[in-house]
Amino acid sequence: MIEVIGTDAGAPATLPVLYQQQLREAALIAAPRRMHAALRHWGGAGLPELMPSDQPQPLLERLAAMAPDAAVVVLASGDPLWFGIGRLLLDALPPERLRFHPGPSSLQLAFARVGRPWQDASWLSLHGRDPAPLAARLQQRPAALAVLTDPGRGGAEEVRCCLRAAGLEQAYAFWLCERLGHSNERVQRLAPADHLPADLDPLHLVLLLAEQPPLPAQLPLFGLADGVFLQHPDRPGLMTKREVRIQLLADLDLPLEGVLWDIGAGVGSIGLEAMRLRPALQLWALEQRGGSAALIRANGERLGVQPAGVLEGRAPEALAALPDPDRVVVGGGGRDRRQLLQAVLDRLRPGGVVVVPLATVEALAELRPLLEQAGLTVSVAQHQAWRGAPLADGTRLAPLNPVLVLRGERRVQPEMA
Repeated sequence: MIEVIGTDAGAPATLPVLYQQQLREAALIAAPRRMHAALRHWGGAGLPELMPSDQPQPLLERLAAMAPDAAVVVLASGDPLWFGIGRLLLDALPPERLRFHPGPSSLQLAFARVGRPWQDASWLSLHGRDPAPLAARLQQRPAALAVLTDPGRGGAEEVRCCLRAAGLEQAYAFWLCERLGHSNERVQRLAPADHLPADLDPLHLVLLLAEQPPLPAQLPLFGLADGVFLQHPDRPGLMTKREVRIQLLADLDLPLEGVLWDIGAGVGSIGLEAMRLRPALQLWALEQRGGSAALIRANGERLGVQPAGVLEGRAPEALAALPDPDRVVVGGGGRDRRQLLQAVLDRLRPGGVVVVPLATVEALAELRPLLEQAGLTVSVAQHQAWRGAPLADGTRLAPLNPVLVLRGERRVQPEMA
C-alpha cells in the first residue's frame, strides 16, 4: 500500500506512533522538501530512501514503476485530498494501492484558532482565478467565508479590495491567518483601516466572519454602505446601491417633515436613510414581495428609525390606504408603471416631488409625458458609477448598472390677491 499521511508542521515527531512505524518500515518516503531536514534528523542513518514531492511528475513515475507490494509513505500537509497531492496520486495510480490518512486542513486550523464552529462556513479559492466569484459570493452574505488566497495575484489585499468594492468592510470581521500549524504561525484580526503586515507570509488565508451590525449612533448620517442593510437571501445584491441612493435622496429635496412614499421599497434602503436625514418625516414603504415588511422593519431597527407604515401589496391599489405624499420614490411598477405613476400624480401634494429611477430609455419615454401633462417641472439625468475591483496586481473599475432618473416637481400655485 501507499500510505498517504496528512501532517502538521511538526511532523514527523508529532505523528502518531503507528504512522511513525510506517515511516521506518517504508522502502520509500516522499515528502515536500521543507520536511526533509526534520525527517533526516528524526530518522538518522536508518531513514529509508527520501524523495521530494514538490515536483510530482518524477514521483508519480517512480511510484508507478515500483512493485505493488512495496511499502511507500507519502507525507502531505493537512488533508491530502483537499487541494493536495491526493488528486494527482489518484489520477496516476490504481486507487486500491492508495490509503489516505487526513490531517487537519488549513480551514480546520483557522476556525480552531478563532474559536468558531464552521459547519455553516463556505470557502472559495482564488488560486489562479479572477476575483469575480468572490464578489458574487459576498453578495450572498455568507455567515462565514474562508478565502484561499493567491499571493501571486494580490493575496489578502485582493480580498480586502473585493470587500471594499461591495461596501461590506463593516459587515465582516477580517481574520488573517499565516503559517497555520507552524511554530511561528500568526493569526490576527485586522480593522478596515489597518495595514497588512509588511512581512506577510505567502502561506496565508483569510477568514471573513459576519459581524453584528453597528449601533445606529455609530453609522454615518449619510451615504450608508450597502452592507449595513439586510437583504433577501434569494436575491442578494438586489437593492439600490449607495451611489444611486445618494443621488436619489438629493433629488428628493427632503423637507423637514411631511409624508414620503417609497414604492417598490425593496429592502427599504432609500426611505429608511431618508428618515435618518429627516427624522420627522412619515415614511410609508410599499413592497409587493412577501416577507418584505419584516425585512424593512428589521433594517429600520438597524438604522434606529421607525417607519409610519410598511405594507406588502401591489401598487396602485395599496396606495389608497396611505396619506397624500409630499415626496415619492417610484422604484417598481413593471408593466403597470403608467397606471402607478398616474395614481401618484393624482395624490401628490402642491410642492411635492416624485423621483423615478429607471433602467431603460423605453420606460423614460413612456413616463416623462405623464409628468409634463400634469404640469410638473421635469428633469432627466443619467448616473453611472464604477467601483474599484482587484485585477491581477492592479485595480480595474467595475461598472454598476447605469440608472436614468426622472424627476418631477409640482410647483406651489401662488395665492390670488
